[in-house]
Amino acid sequence: MPVDSDADAFAELDPTDREALDALRADERLGPVIERHGPLAVEPADDPFERLVVSILRQQVSMASAEATRERLFDAVEITPEGVLAAEESTLRDAGLSRQKTRYVRNVAEAFAEHGLGAAEFAAMSDDEVRERLTAITGVGEWTANMQLLFTLARPDVFPVGDLGIRKGMEELFGREMSRAEMVEEAERWAPYRSYASLYLWRAKEDIAASVDEVGGGDAA
Repeated sequence: MPVDSDADAFAELDPTDREALDALRADERLGPVIERHGPLAVEPADDPFERLVVSILRQQVSMASAEATRERLFDAVEITPEGVLAAEESTLRDAGLSRQKTRYVRNVAEAFAEHGLGAAEFAAMSDDEVRERLTAITGVGEWTANMQLLFTLARPDVFPVGDLGIRKGMEELFGREMSRAEMVEEAERWAPYRSYASLYLWRAKEDIAASVDEVGGGDAA
């Protein structure tokens, strides 16, 4: 959550976060957004598998619906690769997963179990290697892979150009509609801290900020 945007608040940041935000605050377009919302940090999640399962649950449904399914699933099944694979398909369906999402969740569980994937394994991979490994799983697309890089692995330089909120934020900052190529080109100004820039792009406009909690979830792969 943002805190008051003053010198003390920024000074209290982790050195890595402070270095990133000090650099971005100097940007004429992004700087005012940072000052308005205060310090925001890129923080890792504890369990990559659990986070990816939740991302799949959030694909193409409302937050309320996804949360209800999450609660039922987490009550019914141990959310580990082994726990999901051991569960009957009927148990997953009774928790609210569609036939397609049941298959996707099982695909993720199989991939994690077979390859021993986890935080330590992902830490040894580059961003592109993580994307390649995740998008090889049916049900995980590039958008979801980028969300995992940013919100699960806390990689500092991820720019999810395919995200609608990012596009709206870029248009708000630059005052015009932009192609993906133009967005990528303009975002180079924020490297190597494009993950941090993305946090503020999602908050650049009020109607985007209202749904910012959803960006750590997922959409259609």
